[in-house]
Amino acid sequence: MHPGLRVRTSDGVELYVAEYGSGPLTVVLLHGWTLDHRLWRKQTADLAARFGRRARILAVDLRGHGRSGSSELSDTNLFRLADDVHAVLTQCAPDGPVVLVGHSLGGMAMLEFAHRYPAEFQRQVTGVALVSTTAEGHTHTSYGLAPWLGRFVREVETRGAALLALGGPLRVHKAVMPALLPAVRWLVFGDRVEVEALRLTIAMIGSASLRSIGGFRPSVGRMNRLDALSLLATVPVRVLVGNRDRLTPVKCTEAIVAALPHARLQVFDSCGHMLPLECPDAVTDALAELISEAAPKGRKSGRTRS
Repeated sequence: MHPGLRVRTSDGVELYVAEYGSGPLTVVLLHGWTLDHRLWRKQTADLAARFGRRARILAVDLRGHGRSGSSELSDTNLFRLADDVHAVLTQCAPDGPVVLVGHSLGGMAMLEFAHRYPAEFQRQVTGVALVSTTAEGHTHTSYGLAPWLGRFVREVETRGAALLALGGPLRVHKAVMPALLPAVRWLVFGDRVEVEALRLTIAMIGSASLRSIGGFRPSVGRMNRLDALSLLATVPVRVLVGNRDRLTPVKCTEAIVAALPHARLQVFDSCGHMLPLECPDAVTDALAELISEAAPKGRKSGRTRS
């Protein structure tokens, strides 16, 4: 078990941060909703091996997820996650360049951080990767269904999340997660999935508190940080998405790449929402390329299909 670092947030929540390697450049990995730092286990191992002493990798457990502490329901939102990202940088990487990598909720937290702390973002951040995420909340979330049915399911899901949030820090759902395996497989994975990746996803969801599973949902739905994209205009940007993503579909990238024409968009065929687990080597390659660009070198642009 990785010993990790501990970060104390502005409201007293203790965050767990797994640390790999050392170097002048810090890479901060932010996982998605209901997941934890284990989402990046392939990337942390491979990036640490590739970059050695040139880069330090930090994989954060967001509040209420994994091995981090839970907060009050009123503090379970994107605003607090932005403050938490600020706390991680202030306590773990106060100086030197930083590359921010956000998957799903983690990408939203990153954009909220840029919005709330623009001076700090521009001072330290030299590269950004937005993985299976959006700048427009649940605007384009239809679960791969017909638009009218997607809107109905979204309403039911949002109301159900409010009930789950009443469960507080409890994780009683962990016992029933194996029974939900087929639903999880359909919702967050694409055409192919390895059994190990599916089991890890079930384990991560089971480790998230009910308050986090339900509490973040309203904030995610309302999120709109298109304004924050302008702060990414001067740094290398990677936008990664699967063409079978039912939660943050390819349409979510349109506004992002429109605002950031220099961003490199990669669409992964047959993949869903869990790109770091579904195509780990390709994600690692994309991040490695970004890290190399984020070091003081020239910057490239373009779009590719993987």
